Amino acid sequence: HPGERLVYEANPQVAAMYGMPLAPLPEPRYDLADGADVHLGALALRQILAPGHSPASVCFYDEAAGVLIGGDVLFRESIGRTDLPGGNHEQLLASVRERLYPLPEATVVWPGHGPETTLAHERRHNPFVRAT
Repeated sequence: HPGERLVYEANPQVAAMYGMPLAPLPEPRYDLADGADVHLGALALRQILAPGHSPASVCFYDEAAGVLIGGDVLFRESIGRTDLPGGNHEQLLASVRERLYPLPEATVVWPGHGPETTLAHERRHNPFVRAT
């Protein structure tokens, strides 16, 4: 997503801070766009802009399968970090409430790491973003 360009460009410096080698990054071939579909063969994933963990975090929703690839936005009974450069706690909470919670309750969430969950479970049990 164009809103992640600064994060993308900072990768070499961040890797160096942690003493990690980083191969040169390829230039993006196209920009992601909120609401547009990404096609992988017959699979269509809707892009959902959900900033907060980073300036332009994007989740991917497979409506047919009822699955949300949530990255580091939403975890089982938790949320992504917002203390890194570009993070914004209030924006992340709003993204979850306004962009993800409107999806069907039965939606399975595959986070960037940790166990899967459902939106129904998170609406009821997530201490950071319980549905009101």
